[in-house]
Amino acid sequence: MKTKIINGVEVMTGNNNIYVDLGLKNAEKLKIKTGLIIKIIKAMHTKELTQDQAAKRMGISQPKVSEMMIVNFTNVSKSKFMDCLTKMGFDIENQVLPLKRWLVI
Repeated sequence: MKTKIINGVEVMTGNNNIYVDLGLKNAEKLKIKTGLIIKIIKAMHTKELTQDQAAKRMGISQPKVSEMMIVNFTNVSKSKFMDCLTKMGFDIENQVLPLKRWLVI
């Protein structure tokens, strides 16, 4: 990360992946899983679903949904998250996008 001073405040320009900045293993997988969980949580809020209703729709247990809500995804695969999104009414499509930069203060 690069550090610079902006208006007297030290600002570090991070990678496009916070998990890389934190030095975590499997950073790319973690970033992808986080994006999928965010989509699931937004869909639950948009559809005004309880955790139990969302669990039934996605074909998983309510405790798994609860773990998703706190972004605990260590025992769930990317494929399972994509399956959950499909069951929530989404069409999964792969995209290749240019990298974005994150600011860490």
